[in-house]
Formats: sequence, C-alpha cells, structure tokens
Amino acid sequence: MDFTFSEAQQAVTDAAEAVLAGMADPERVAEVEATDDRVDRSLWSALAAGDLLGLAVPSGLGGAGLGLTELCLLLEVQGRHVAPVPLWSTLVLGALPVARFGDEELQRRWLPEVASGRCFLSAALTATANRGEPAMAATTVGPGWRLDGTEAAVPQAHLADRVVVPARAESGGVVLALVDPRADGARLEMAATTNRELHPHLHLDRYQVPAEDVLAGPEQGAAALGWLLDAAATGLCALQVGVAEAAVRRTADYLNQRVQFERPLASFQATKLRVADAAIDLEAMRVTLWQAAWRLDTGRPAAAEVAIAKWQAAERGQRVVHATQHLHGGVGADVGYPIHRYFLWGKQIELLLGGPTVQLARLGRLIAEGAGPAAERAAS
Repeated sequence: MDFTFSEAQQAVTDAAEAVLAGMADPERVAEVEATDDRVDRSLWSALAAGDLLGLAVPSGLGGAGLGLTELCLLLEVQGRHVAPVPLWSTLVLGALPVARFGDEELQRRWLPEVASGRCFLSAALTATANRGEPAMAATTVGPGWRLDGTEAAVPQAHLADRVVVPARAESGGVVLALVDPRADGARLEMAATTNRELHPHLHLDRYQVPAEDVLAGPEQGAAALGWLLDAAATGLCALQVGVAEAAVRRTADYLNQRVQFERPLASFQATKLRVADAAIDLEAMRVTLWQAAWRLDTGRPAAAEVAIAKWQAAERGQRVVHATQHLHGGVGADVGYPIHRYFLWGKQIELLLGGPTVQLARLGRLIAEGAGPAAERAAS
C-alpha cells in the first residue's frame, strides 16, 4: 500500500500547519478555554481565509471539492496543536452529510456558508454510536416530520446553526434531518467535556421538520447514517493521531532537556523503552487511520476497517497520552502545563462515538455476519 500523499494533499497539511502553528500556541489555547463558548473565532476566520474550511465543499459552491482524506489531514494538524475550533463537528459531522445526501437547495443554502466560515454545523450521534439506534423518534406530520427525544453530548451544539439529527421513523427506518437548535421545540442543556469543549445535550419536544430539511428519508436514512458514523469515527482517529504525535514529540524534547544524576532523562533505558512503546502505538494508529479514510473515500466497504482504526485510536491513543504525561513526572500533573492538555484530548477522543469495548463489539458483530476485514477486501 502506498501511503504517499499527493502534492495537493501535502499542500493541505502545509497550509493548516502555517495557520495553526501561528495562532494556537498554548497561551492562546488556555485563553480561549476561559471564554464562554470556548472557540477561537479569530482562528476560525483565519482558516476560512486560507480556504481550509471548504476542503470537502464542491468547487461550484465555493470549496475545493476534495474528500475525507484531506479533512483528516486538516484534523491531524489540529490535533497536534489541540486547537479549540469546531473543525470535526462542522466539516465532518455537518458539511460532509449535507454535501453527500442533501439536495441542491440544501447544499446551496449551507455549504457556501461553511466554506466562508459564516456558520457552524454539528450532528447528534452519541446514542447511535454507543447503543446502536438513534435517541430521537420521528413521526410523520404531513410532508414533514415531528421529532421527540433527547440526544446527549452534541459537539458544539451551542454554536451550531443546524444539527444533523437521526431519528427512528414510526414505520421503521431512519430519518436524517437538519434541526435548528434554537427554534421552537428545541432546547440545549449545556455540558462540558473532558477536554474543556462544550457538548450540550439536545432536547426536542414536538420539533417540526419541514420536508426541505430532510437529508434522507426512512428508506435511505439507515445507510446514510452508517456512512456518517464511519466518517465521523475516522475523523476522530485523525485528531487522535495528531494529539499522540505532538505528545510524543513534546515528551522527547522534555526528556532530552531534563537532567537527573548529571544525565539527560532521555539516556535512561526505562524512558527509552516507554517512548519507543508510544511511538509503536502511534504508527499503528496512523496506518489504520489512513486505510479507513482511503476505503471510505474510494467507495469501498469500510465498516470493519473503521472499527479497527477507532479501536486503535481509543486504546493506543489513551496509552500514549498516559505514557507521555507520566514521563513528564510531577510537572505532567500540572493542569496548566501543555502536556496535560494532550492528555485531556486523548481521553476525550478515546470515548467519543464509542470506546474500545464498543469498537470490539462492533467488529465482532461484523465478523459474525461475514462482513469482517477479509470479506471487505474480497468485495473490493
């Protein structure tokens, strides 16, 4: 397998690094975390000015017309800087399903706004990822739907102009709809996460969805939701690779600078072995991430590969951030020291959309159904 990125893809990484390295230093990140909405709007505007928010938006709607792989490259760079901007929620959870499943009117209404940085999007996927079915119920009302229920921890829903909400249709199947979290029948309950982001709970009570805000009806909704869950999990894997890579790099620098018994800590066998284990974990995460992204972008079956990648990101990712914090000794426990923030992000990503146990259960089910990795390779 050739993991070489094209010039255009490398340009995405370079452009993202140029913006984020200059605007997401530890002091600025801490400053943003103390604000009410915990989002760096200046950085968001800079990403829009650099044409990075429209990577997966069709070229005719103000974007670059690229795909999930390029979004993952952007998310990987974000993870390196633990930058407090809603790239995953807006671009992967929101813009991707609108671009893939929305009609022309929905695409024209929302995708240019995303590319320009004028709007935020999100999706309510926690229940489906962890329990196997949406938390919301959908009832037919004329040409539209009524949604009722509660979805926990919707990423940055307090910012979102629209939230992609899956719901169980009364007659079977899944409805995928765009919901205005500030409209009648919708209520947000604020909640903070491990990495200090805000992921409010979304309560819907007789919320009315007009037909024009439906992304996918009961016949197509389950397949659309499955694809969205896979794309969302893959995006999290990219974030985790960036987080782990930066944590290892920062730890190596620290161990080379910190001296004990007149020797750098990096010269001790125990520290060498611990960092080497973290590096091995990181590379396993990286390989499975890009396999999952490639299969999704090329239309190949990818459910098993996504489950494997998310398990790697969850299990190995938390192992890396634990090791790197531990190798910093007492200073690693200081919540104001940069390495602690990587620990928090690693733990948050571990459990988002299902931790290691959830991924193993999903993979086991796929294998039992004859849809495991070997079957998917044969099908492609």
